[in-house]
Amino acid sequence: MNKPTIYLLSDASGETAENIVQSALLQFDHQNDYQISRSPYVKTTQQIEEVLTRAAKDRAFVSYTLVDPLLRHFLQKKASEFNVAVIDNNGPVIAALEQLFDMRPKMQANLSKQLDESYFKRIEAIEFAVKYDDGQDTRGIELADIVLIGVSRTSKTPLSQYLAHKSFKVANVPIVPEVDPPKNLFKIDPNKCYGLKISSSELNGIRKERLKSLGLRESAQYASLDRIDEELNYFEKIVDKIGCPVIDVTNQAVEETAKIILQIQMNY
Repeated sequence: MNKPTIYLLSDASGETAENIVQSALLQFDHQNDYQISRSPYVKTTQQIEEVLTRAAKDRAFVSYTLVDPLLRHFLQKKASEFNVAVIDNNGPVIAALEQLFDMRPKMQANLSKQLDESYFKRIEAIEFAVKYDDGQDTRGIELADIVLIGVSRTSKTPLSQYLAHKSFKVANVPIVPEVDPPKNLFKIDPNKCYGLKISSSELNGIRKERLKSLGLRESAQYASLDRIDEELNYFEKIVDKIGCPVIDVTNQAVEETAKIILQIQMNY
Protein backbone atom coordinates (compact mmCIF):
# COMPACT_ATOMS: atom_id res chain seq x y z
CA MET A 1 0.00 0.00 0.00
CA ASN A 2 1.34 3.45 -0.95
CA LYS A 3 2.12 5.89 1.86
CA PRO A 4 -0.35 8.78 2.27
CA THR A 5 0.95 11.90 0.55
CA ILE A 6 0.69 15.48 1.73
CA TYR A 7 1.18 18.13 -0.91
CA LEU A 8 2.66 21.49 0.11
CA LEU A 9 2.17 24.34 -2.34
CA SER A 10 3.55 27.85 -1.85
CA ASP A 11 4.49 31.05 -3.67
CA ALA A 12 7.61 31.17 -1.45
CA SER A 13 9.80 28.47 0.10
CA GLY A 14 6.86 26.57 1.62
CA GLU A 15 8.38 26.54 5.12
CA THR A 16 5.25 28.00 6.72
CA ALA A 17 2.96 25.35 5.23
CA GLU A 18 5.38 22.58 6.20
CA ASN A 19 5.75 23.84 9.78
CA ILE A 20 1.98 23.87 10.21
CA VAL A 21 1.61 20.35 8.82
CA GLN A 22 4.51 19.01 10.87
CA SER A 23 3.00 20.51 14.02
CA ALA A 24 -0.35 18.84 13.29
CA LEU A 25 1.33 15.51 12.54
CA LEU A 26 2.66 15.41 16.09
CA GLN A 27 -0.90 14.60 17.17
CA PHE A 28 -0.77 11.27 15.31
CA ASP A 29 1.27 8.11 15.79
CA HIS A 30 2.15 8.12 12.14
CA GLN A 31 5.68 6.76 12.65
CA ASN A 32 6.80 8.51 9.46
CA ASP A 33 4.24 6.51 7.51
CA TYR A 34 3.62 9.31 5.05
CA GLN A 35 5.42 11.33 2.40
CA ILE A 36 5.49 15.01 1.62
CA SER A 37 5.58 16.49 -1.88
CA ARG A 38 6.78 20.10 -1.96
CA SER A 39 5.99 22.63 -4.69
CA PRO A 40 7.65 25.95 -3.74
CA TYR A 41 7.69 29.25 -5.63
CA VAL A 42 4.44 28.62 -7.46
CA LYS A 43 3.55 31.60 -9.66
CA THR A 44 1.11 30.34 -12.31
CA THR A 45 -2.26 28.62 -12.58
CA GLN A 46 -0.61 25.92 -14.68
CA GLN A 47 1.68 24.97 -11.79
CA ILE A 48 -1.32 24.80 -9.47
CA GLU A 49 -3.25 22.57 -11.86
CA GLU A 50 -0.30 20.21 -12.18
CA VAL A 51 -0.08 19.83 -8.40
CA LEU A 52 -3.82 19.24 -8.05
CA THR A 53 -3.74 16.64 -10.80
CA ARG A 54 -1.08 14.66 -8.93
CA ALA A 55 -2.87 15.14 -5.62
CA ALA A 56 -6.13 13.81 -7.08
CA LYS A 57 -4.34 10.77 -8.42
CA ASP A 58 -2.74 10.09 -5.01
CA ARG A 59 -5.97 10.88 -3.15
CA ALA A 60 -3.92 13.37 -1.12
CA PHE A 61 -4.69 16.74 0.40
CA VAL A 62 -2.95 20.04 -0.34
CA SER A 63 -1.75 22.51 2.28
CA TYR A 64 -0.96 25.85 0.69
CA THR A 65 0.29 29.38 1.36
CA LEU A 66 -0.55 31.72 -1.50
CA VAL A 67 -0.75 35.49 -1.17
CA ASP A 68 -2.28 36.31 -4.58
CA PRO A 69 -6.08 36.13 -4.17
CA LEU A 70 -6.51 35.19 -7.85
CA LEU A 71 -4.25 32.17 -7.45
CA ARG A 72 -6.04 31.20 -4.22
CA HIS A 73 -9.42 31.45 -5.95
CA PHE A 74 -8.17 29.38 -8.89
CA LEU A 75 -6.79 26.71 -6.58
CA GLN A 76 -10.02 26.47 -4.59
CA LYS A 77 -12.12 26.24 -7.75
CA LYS A 78 -9.93 23.58 -9.33
CA ALA A 79 -9.64 21.65 -6.07
CA SER A 80 -13.43 21.37 -6.03
CA GLU A 81 -13.40 20.10 -9.61
CA PHE A 82 -10.68 17.55 -8.82
CA ASN A 83 -12.34 16.62 -5.52
CA VAL A 84 -9.11 17.37 -3.63
CA ALA A 85 -9.14 18.56 -0.02
CA VAL A 86 -7.16 21.79 0.43
CA ILE A 87 -6.10 23.85 3.44
CA ASP A 88 -5.56 27.60 3.03
CA ASN A 89 -2.95 28.60 5.64
CA ASN A 90 -2.73 32.31 4.77
CA GLY A 91 -5.98 33.51 3.26
CA PRO A 92 -8.30 33.54 6.30
CA VAL A 93 -5.65 35.16 8.53
CA ILE A 94 -4.88 37.86 5.94
CA ALA A 95 -8.61 38.56 5.53
CA ALA A 96 -9.11 38.83 9.29
CA LEU A 97 -6.13 41.17 9.70
CA GLU A 98 -7.32 43.30 6.78
CA GLN A 99 -10.62 43.81 8.59
CA LEU A 100 -8.92 44.38 11.95
CA PHE A 101 -6.51 47.03 10.68
CA ASP A 102 -8.86 48.41 8.04
CA MET A 103 -5.93 48.32 5.68
CA ARG A 104 -5.20 46.64 2.37
CA PRO A 105 -2.48 43.93 2.62
CA LYS A 106 0.67 44.22 0.53
CA MET A 107 -0.05 40.97 -1.31
CA GLN A 108 3.67 40.32 -1.79
CA ALA A 109 5.08 36.82 -1.65
CA ASN A 110 8.24 35.83 0.24
CA LEU A 111 8.15 38.66 2.78
CA SER A 112 9.19 36.31 5.59
CA LYS A 113 12.48 35.68 3.80
CA GLN A 114 13.02 39.44 3.58
CA LEU A 115 12.35 39.69 7.32
CA ASP A 116 14.88 36.93 8.00
CA GLU A 117 17.50 38.69 5.89
CA SER A 118 16.80 41.96 7.73
CA TYR A 119 17.14 40.21 11.09
CA PHE A 120 20.48 38.61 10.26
CA LYS A 121 21.79 41.87 8.80
CA ARG A 122 20.94 43.61 12.07
CA ILE A 123 22.64 40.90 14.15
CA GLU A 124 25.73 41.14 11.95
CA ALA A 125 25.81 44.92 12.46
CA ILE A 126 25.51 44.56 16.25
CA GLU A 127 28.37 42.06 16.33
CA PHE A 128 30.41 44.41 14.14
CA ALA A 129 29.85 47.31 16.54
CA VAL A 130 31.08 45.21 19.46
CA LYS A 131 34.14 43.96 17.60
CA TYR A 132 35.22 47.39 16.40
CA ASP A 133 34.30 49.37 19.51
CA ASP A 134 36.67 51.97 20.98
CA GLY A 135 39.33 51.51 18.29
CA GLN A 136 40.26 48.01 19.50
CA ASP A 137 40.62 46.81 15.88
CA THR A 138 41.30 49.60 13.40
CA ARG A 139 40.57 47.33 10.40
CA GLY A 140 36.92 48.07 11.09
CA ILE A 141 37.38 51.66 9.92
CA GLU A 142 37.53 50.62 6.28
CA LEU A 143 34.81 47.96 6.63
CA ALA A 144 32.30 50.18 8.43
CA ASP A 145 29.30 52.00 6.98
CA ILE A 146 29.76 54.70 9.62
CA VAL A 147 32.80 55.69 11.69
CA LEU A 148 32.38 57.72 14.88
CA ILE A 149 35.25 59.67 16.42
CA GLY A 150 35.40 61.72 19.57
CA VAL A 151 37.08 62.15 22.93
CA SER A 152 36.18 59.89 25.84
CA ARG A 153 32.57 60.04 27.13
CA THR A 154 30.92 61.45 24.02
CA SER A 155 28.55 58.45 23.74
CA LYS A 156 30.43 56.74 20.91
CA THR A 157 29.64 53.22 22.11
CA PRO A 158 25.89 53.63 22.82
CA LEU A 159 25.51 55.53 19.55
CA SER A 160 27.31 52.71 17.71
CA GLN A 161 24.90 50.17 19.20
CA TYR A 162 21.86 52.29 18.40
CA LEU A 163 22.90 52.62 14.75
CA ALA A 164 23.75 48.92 14.64
CA HIS A 165 20.12 48.16 15.53
CA LYS A 166 19.30 50.12 12.38
CA SER A 167 21.55 47.62 10.52
CA PHE A 168 24.50 49.99 10.03
CA LYS A 169 27.99 48.62 10.58
CA VAL A 170 29.63 51.15 12.90
CA ALA A 171 33.20 51.47 14.15
CA ASN A 172 34.22 54.07 16.70
CA VAL A 173 37.61 55.51 17.46
CA PRO A 174 38.66 57.47 20.57
CA ILE A 175 40.66 60.64 20.02
CA VAL A 176 43.47 61.06 22.57
CA PRO A 177 46.28 63.65 22.26
CA GLU A 178 48.97 61.15 23.27
CA VAL A 179 47.95 58.63 20.58
CA ASP A 180 48.13 59.22 16.83
CA PRO A 181 44.82 58.37 15.13
CA PRO A 182 44.87 55.29 12.85
CA LYS A 183 46.25 56.14 9.41
CA ASN A 184 43.30 54.58 7.61
CA LEU A 185 41.03 57.13 9.29
CA PHE A 186 42.42 59.67 6.83
CA LYS A 187 41.99 57.40 3.81
CA ILE A 188 38.28 56.60 4.00
CA ASP A 189 35.47 58.68 2.51
CA PRO A 190 35.11 61.57 5.00
CA ASN A 191 31.35 61.54 4.46
CA LYS A 192 31.03 58.26 6.36
CA CYS A 193 33.00 59.62 9.34
CA TYR A 194 31.33 61.69 12.04
CA GLY A 195 33.08 63.72 14.72
CA LEU A 196 31.23 64.02 18.01
CA LYS A 197 32.01 67.29 19.78
CA ILE A 198 30.78 68.41 23.19
CA SER A 199 31.08 71.47 25.43
CA SER A 200 33.90 71.34 27.96
CA SER A 201 31.55 72.15 30.85
CA GLU A 202 29.18 69.26 30.10
CA LEU A 203 32.07 66.87 29.53
CA ASN A 204 33.53 67.97 32.85
CA GLY A 205 30.30 67.01 34.62
CA ILE A 206 29.99 63.68 32.77
CA ARG A 207 33.56 62.69 33.60
CA LYS A 208 33.16 63.63 37.26
CA GLU A 209 30.13 61.38 37.50
CA ARG A 210 32.08 58.61 35.79
CA LEU A 211 34.92 58.90 38.29
CA LYS A 212 32.45 58.93 41.15
CA SER A 213 30.81 55.71 39.89
CA LEU A 214 34.24 54.09 39.84
CA GLY A 215 34.98 55.20 43.38
CA LEU A 216 37.71 57.60 42.23
CA ARG A 217 38.40 61.24 43.11
CA GLU A 218 36.51 63.81 41.05
CA SER A 219 39.64 65.96 41.02
CA ALA A 220 41.54 63.45 38.86
CA GLN A 221 43.17 64.90 35.74
CA TYR A 222 40.71 62.96 33.55
CA ALA A 223 37.94 65.37 34.59
CA SER A 224 39.97 68.58 34.86
CA LEU A 225 38.97 71.44 32.55
CA ASP A 226 42.57 71.89 31.39
CA ARG A 227 42.78 68.27 30.29
CA ILE A 228 39.37 68.42 28.64
CA ASP A 229 40.27 71.58 26.70
CA GLU A 230 43.49 69.93 25.55
CA GLU A 231 41.57 66.90 24.26
CA LEU A 232 38.88 68.97 22.55
CA ASN A 233 41.46 71.18 20.81
CA TYR A 234 43.24 68.09 19.55
CA PHE A 235 39.91 66.66 18.40
CA GLU A 236 39.20 69.83 16.38
CA LYS A 237 42.54 69.48 14.58
CA ILE A 238 41.80 65.85 13.68
CA VAL A 239 38.31 66.47 12.29
CA ASP A 240 39.59 69.46 10.31
CA LYS A 241 42.26 67.23 8.77
CA ILE A 242 39.73 64.50 7.92
CA GLY A 243 37.13 66.97 6.64
CA CYS A 244 34.23 65.00 8.08
CA PRO A 245 30.85 66.21 9.41
CA VAL A 246 30.89 67.23 13.08
CA ILE A 247 27.85 66.89 15.35
CA ASP A 248 27.51 68.73 18.65
CA VAL A 249 26.26 66.13 21.16
CA THR A 250 26.07 68.63 24.06
CA ASN A 251 22.85 67.98 25.98
CA GLN A 252 21.70 65.69 23.18
CA ALA A 253 20.26 62.19 23.48
CA VAL A 254 21.76 59.33 21.51
CA GLU A 255 18.52 59.03 19.51
CA GLU A 256 18.75 62.67 18.44
CA THR A 257 22.36 62.30 17.31
CA ALA A 258 21.50 59.12 15.42
CA LYS A 259 18.65 60.90 13.64
CA ILE A 260 21.04 63.60 12.41
CA ILE A 261 23.52 60.99 11.16
CA LEU A 262 20.82 58.99 9.37
CA GLN A 263 19.49 62.13 7.68
CA ILE A 264 22.99 62.95 6.41
CA GLN A 265 23.48 59.34 5.28
CA MET A 266 20.30 59.53 3.19
CA ASN A 267 21.79 62.36 1.15
CA TYR A 268 24.85 60.36 0.11
